Formats: sequence, structure tokens, C-alpha cells
Amino acid sequence: MSSTADNELQRSIQQSLQDLADQMGHPIEQSTAQQLYYEATDLLDHLSYEPLTLARVAGTLLVYRVQKIEVEEVDWFKQQVRQCPDEEEVEELIESLHRTDGL
Repeated sequence: MSSTADNELQRSIQQSLQDLADQMGHPIEQSTAQQLYYEATDLLDHLSYEPLTLARVAGTLLVYRVQKIEVEEVDWFKQQVRQCPDEEEVEELIESLHRTDGL
């Protein structure tokens, strides 16, 4: 992507994070949205990924932060993302977090 496209993507994802946080009743500052964006790009640095995957990882990090999930669980998620061999595995990981066990 070009630098302009990268900047536009970053602004778009950061704004979406702020909008989502507002909807959850936990507004965040632009600096927090930026931190989440950079954290997500760092986690995906070893992969070739689509913007949607980046947005989903950043959104998951936001939910963990807003819901004050235990540090161990956040660290587990980050470790799992770093170990994913491709974008598809990252998507499956995120989907698995939203599934409920029917047993």
C-alpha cells in the first residue's frame, strides 16, 4: 500500500475503534486508538494480511481493554496471533473467541 493509503487505513481503523468504544459505553482517546492500532500491526507483522484482519485484531484488543480481561488471557491471545502461520489462522482464532460451547 502507498503511504497515503496506509495513513487513510490507520485513520479509518482508529476512528472505528473510537466509535466502537463509544457504543460500548467506554469512550477512548485518539491516542488509545492509535496504540491499539500499532499493537495490532505489531502482532501481525510476520504475516501478509488484509485490512479487515488488522481491524479485527485491533477490535479484539479494544474489547479486552474495555472489558478489563485478565492480563493472562490478553497475553494468550497475543501469543496465539504471533504463532499463526497465516491470515486465515488469525481469522479462525478470532472466530473461536466468539463461539460458545454447546455442551
